[in-house]
Amino acid sequence: MDASLGYSYMRSTTPLSAGVGFDGVDASLTEAITPRFSVREDCSYLRAPNALGTRYHSDVLSYLVGPVFYPRRDRRLVTYVHGLLGGAKVTGAVPFGGGIGKGYVYDFSWAFGGGYEYWFSNSTALRVGIDAVHTSFFNASGTIQGRYDIRPVLAVVRYFAGRKR
Repeated sequence: MDASLGYSYMRSTTPLSAGVGFDGVDASLTEAITPRFSVREDCSYLRAPNALGTRYHSDVLSYLVGPVFYPRRDRRLVTYVHGLLGGAKVTGAVPFGGGIGKGYVYDFSWAFGGGYEYWFSNSTALRVGIDAVHTSFFNASGTIQGRYDIRPVLAVVRYFAGRKR
């Protein structure tokens, strides 16, 4: 079993501009089933203050779970790919009656991606990953619409049982 905590960034498109930059934290727990397969639970919270020059902030809270596959394991470097399903709450500025209001959407979400883990010791690694994330929010006409964004993550991983040789 391992736990990770790290920094994440996401540039997301909105109905009112070309994009908003979100910064935040990503945390995950991974339980190994075999040396090549695991199950990961991933939670992230990303926030953009004063979004689009309004007094409102925008944020994305996601909670996802799914399988992880490790195609290659070396002495210091591990490669992984994962597919995660779950939900997300997206909050932000919404066009409303000719003005801008604040709204939020809870909806189904998913992410798929991969990355590398570089081992520093028998129990600690640095994880660098990138995911394609699907969430939903209001479009310019005020209806809920899916959107896709890229989310890189840089995290420190702590392995509770140490590295398997």
